Amino acid sequence: MANQLIKSPSNFIESFINPYYLPSLSRLMTTSKRVQDRSQQKRVHALEIAVEKHKIASKILFLLELLKHEPEQIIPIRSLDQHRRQLNLPKPHKISDFIRKSPKLFEMYKDQRGTTWVGLTKKGEELIEEEERLIAENEEKALEHVTRLLMMSIDKILPLDKIAHFRRDLGLPYDFRKHWVHKYSDCFRVIKDEDDVEFLKLVSWNPSWCVTEVEKKVLGIKKIENHVPGMLSLPFPLKFPPDYKKLYRYGGQIENFQKREYLSPYADAKELKAGSVEFDKRAIAVMHEVLSFMNEKRLITDHLTHFRREFVMPQKLMRILLKHFGIFYVSERGKRFSVFLTEAYDGSELIEKCPLVVWKEKVVSLTGYRGRKKKICTFDDLDNFDDIDLFESDSEDENTIRIDRSSKEEDTMSDVEEELIPQIFEMDIGEVQKAYRDT
Repeated sequence: MANQLIKSPSNFIESFINPYYLPSLSRLMTTSKRVQDRSQQKRVHALEIAVEKHKIASKILFLLELLKHEPEQIIPIRSLDQHRRQLNLPKPHKISDFIRKSPKLFEMYKDQRGTTWVGLTKKGEELIEEEERLIAENEEKALEHVTRLLMMSIDKILPLDKIAHFRRDLGLPYDFRKHWVHKYSDCFRVIKDEDDVEFLKLVSWNPSWCVTEVEKKVLGIKKIENHVPGMLSLPFPLKFPPDYKKLYRYGGQIENFQKREYLSPYADAKELKAGSVEFDKRAIAVMHEVLSFMNEKRLITDHLTHFRREFVMPQKLMRILLKHFGIFYVSERGKRFSVFLTEAYDGSELIEKCPLVVWKEKVVSLTGYRGRKKKICTFDDLDNFDDIDLFESDSEDENTIRIDRSSKEEDTMSDVEEELIPQIFEMDIGEVQKAYRDT
């Protein structure tokens, strides 16, 4: 690994990016109602199924994670009542009924006082041990991806709580903040601000890790020892829904967009002007790179918006995700939006599955819980879909980039690890949709 030391963070629009201050992000994602209509019309059935599978897995994995960290890996059923939100089991649904649907993973019994407890079966214990082994085997890849996230950040520094958003997606160990980050002190180190908030700071730059996934895929590059990131003119892989019938109308725009140069996510972006087309295309490259790091090539969109300042991405990030539907797919199912890297999926299945994804599917296969049957809308003709400005800039100019330091975000997380990781917040679906409405 290269031993080049990173210089101290420089000031970049100080009110816009300040790594030592964690304000709430503004809700001003976009005010265009057309975007709301567009997102409701474009439904890809196969990827909506993938979202439903993830929701089922989240319930099971949350309970496994919870039991794993109990002293004897058992917990009273009544204690689970405080975790209804994470399990997405509102009253009057019984938590015991949910647990009984997975007898291969969980078992219940009553003690002499009549208290009902839930614990892991032998198979459940074996699966937890298997996950720990797979996480250990994935350690080098996780190290690379965390380092590359730091390399993409404007000041080579990220809050540890924000990295925790990606813990399971990156295959990081549960206690990575206590032990794992200190193990790789030659790559990054932990620093604290005056409020004792922890940040991860890049220590050394690895030139071979600043080759983007697009460069690797399009050019067939495996590794470049002394790579210097700069301008790129590589097209992004595109995959449109099979029943999207109006693609021909935008063929010219798509072709021009694909040929347009953009700055590598690993290059210095301080001189880019917010509001420019170049600014937006670099943001797409950043989002593509981040999603490529994730085990399932998908993320909760909140986890991307939390990094707008650090990765220098536009205020109207959601609008860009929705616009470039050949690169990304946004699902609105459940309480939060999810974004997929479309090239990574064949129908509802990942094309390449890492061992941790295979493990997750094995866990789900052992449960009898299948969720509620819901109608999933398909991708229609989009007769009312007006997208003349499909590849114009959507970000505001740099004078209007702002952070609302007084707004409060509602804590309604429902992913498997969020109850176990403090101070992680999300953007409620209703509030995002409210932002779409014309003012």
